[in-house]
Amino acid sequence: VQLQASGGGLVQAGDSLRLSCAASGLTFSNYGWAWFRQAPGKEREFVAAFHRSNRVSYYSESVKGRFTISVDNAKNTLYLQMNSLRPEDTVVYYCAAGQAILTYIRSTAGYKYWGQGTQVTVSS
Repeated sequence: VQLQASGGGLVQAGDSLRLSCAASGLTFSNYGWAWFRQAPGKEREFVAAFHRSNRVSYYSESVKGRFTISVDNAKNTLYLQMNSLRPEDTVVYYCAAGQAILTYIRSTAGYKYWGQGTQVTVSS
């Protein structure tokens, strides 16, 4: 199984970015998908998730209304559209795949496979 994250970069506050995560080696539609992010020296933080069973999207309070998670089963790709970016969004973003129940959707424990991370830097 491979998850290849891409799309990070350097932008200014208020700009937008779209992250992508291309998956291979698994049946894409059988998994729930999520984005987490991690700053140096801190724990990995939940950002957004798409649950495989109820097909509902979930967001952290810090990104709700600004970020949108989506999946394209035909392309085996997960996306994170990030709008109105802020300097505090500057971290490494990771995509993840798992088959956990809803209870663990916001926890790293709910995901088995992880991408390599993509850096997002937002200047003020």
